[in-house]
Amino acid sequence: MTYKKLLFVMVLLMVGFVSFSVSALASVGSNNNEGINEKYGLPRVVYGEALSEAQKEDVRRLLGVDDPSMVQEYTVTAEDLVNYIGGDPSANMYSSAKITRKDPGHGLVVNIVNSDNITEVTNEMYANALLTAGVEDALIEVASPVKVSGHSALTGIYKAFNVDGESLDKDRMEIANEELGIATDLAEKAGMDQEKVSELLTEIKKAISEQNPATKEEIEKIVQEQLDKLNIELSPEDRELLTNLFEKMRAINIDFGNVASQLEDLANDLRNTIEEVTGNTGFWQTVMDFFENLLAEFRSLFG
Repeated sequence: MTYKKLLFVMVLLMVGFVSFSVSALASVGSNNNEGINEKYGLPRVVYGEALSEAQKEDVRRLLGVDDPSMVQEYTVTAEDLVNYIGGDPSANMYSSAKITRKDPGHGLVVNIVNSDNITEVTNEMYANALLTAGVEDALIEVASPVKVSGHSALTGIYKAFNVDGESLDKDRMEIANEELGIATDLAEKAGMDQEKVSELLTEIKKAISEQNPATKEEIEKIVQEQLDKLNIELSPEDRELLTNLFEKMRAINIDFGNVASQLEDLANDLRNTIEEVTGNTGFWQTVMDFFENLLAEFRSLFG
């Protein structure tokens, strides 16, 4: 085997090791070692109604719930699905979530702790929808012990924000759920990359916050501008879906400027997390230099 081939194999092994390490770090939710923030009370954990006791224990492990007495536990039911978003009363609820309130300015951070089992919804899709619903400044962790689309976790998060005298606006919750449905449909039926869908939704919201449209026609113009900007082609039907969605948001006076700033915070948090895991932006060059030096040692010993 030539030195170049050996170098290539060793780098592949290192990439595999780092990928495994990143997955391991992301596979378990935050634990309770930070202590209780007495201003906001215990974190809230909402379990899907369809979970068995064994599956619920699995979800506790995934969400870092070592001691159930250190969180407030709830169960999200099909009845909640009907009450919050007018959903199907026969639906099975598996996806679950842990909600930890944070101080103002923290931003909204979403982490799917076992993304292999949440098949249709991404962190960014959840964040977009939750900001539309009015959720801010919180750490949201999502998990499921079985493969699910991930939609029911949104209802569980809504439930966590509708207890102890708190409440989210019902119209905003319904529109946020519609937004999540359109996002996953675009990714599935229109063949768009999931991250591209989230980018499109975010850019439309930012443009609306800047231009403050007053009519549906102006919303339609913004949607088309962002599609052109991102080089995305959609059918007339899908463009109409997006226009109608954002017209509904405009009609109930959602603060798009606030939504856009929170999404920017989320993007920065994600970038920082990646840099923390990899060390720094020159990580891969460091890996290459390490193996080059290692091969040089081999050459000096056996050459």
